[in-house]
Amino acid sequence: MRLIVVSGLSGSGKSVALNTLEDEGFYCIDNLPTGLISPLVEQLLTGNMAIHERVAVGIDARSDATDLRAFPELLDRLRDRDGLSVEVVFLQTASETLLRRFSETRRKHPLSRDGMPLVEAIDREQELLSGISDRADLLIDTTHLNLHGLRALLRERLLPDDPHGLSLLLQSFGFKNGVPLDSDFVFDVRCLPNPHWEPRLRALTGTDQEVAAYLEASADVERMFESIRDFLERWLPAFQAENRAYMTVSLGCTGGQHRSVYLAHRLATYFRDRIEQVSVRHRELQLSDRISRQ
Repeated sequence: MRLIVVSGLSGSGKSVALNTLEDEGFYCIDNLPTGLISPLVEQLLTGNMAIHERVAVGIDARSDATDLRAFPELLDRLRDRDGLSVEVVFLQTASETLLRRFSETRRKHPLSRDGMPLVEAIDREQELLSGISDRADLLIDTTHLNLHGLRALLRERLLPDDPHGLSLLLQSFGFKNGVPLDSDFVFDVRCLPNPHWEPRLRALTGTDQEVAAYLEASADVERMFESIRDFLERWLPAFQAENRAYMTVSLGCTGGQHRSVYLAHRLATYFRDRIEQVSVRHRELQLSDRISRQ
């Protein structure tokens, strides 16, 4: 049986994640107290509910604080069970974005009781869930994701053709909008020649041939590509050997439009011949697309 534990900060998209998995055939339970995970697993594996092969449960900061602190030990026990594969997915979002989301929707944060200010409730929730986020197999930063983008990313990463191989995400971003919170490795490529200063290239992106030709004319760009490629070739097998299921590699330039986009796309093309599940995401380009459609 495959069990996915979905957790994360309130307002980060946990309900969207569970709904997406349910649409894909998972048996889903939301807001399950952490202390009930073990009895549920026992029932699913040995009882009359053993018909379910794919299960997802959502847990959040409303669980008992003692049970949340004991989550790492619970996870170790679950992973020792025969016939059970467990993955932990944690959704996180920048605090300022969460503040804006709660203000716009007028929803109450589940921990903002007894007059606790929203910013303190968010900090408290991060503290309570740290034992889960620290042990997460997959971290997803939803700061710059809309509803459709999150659903697509979840399907790409959690429902690959080869569920046993490494899922590699190469994403570009702009440092001016912050570093993605879900990065396992971050490479800064701002030292490379910037097409932004070429008027004919400014409105284009790293996926356009004109920009690619401009960057490929630079020896430094080629050396940067080779250095990152060689680093990943050297170390990805080591993570795979430790049964690592997910890896997120982020490449950042100033605006996330040219240099990082080009390198993320080129690296994804290279590793698709070597790794079964490779995805590429251009954070700022998706953000621009979303703004232009509104």
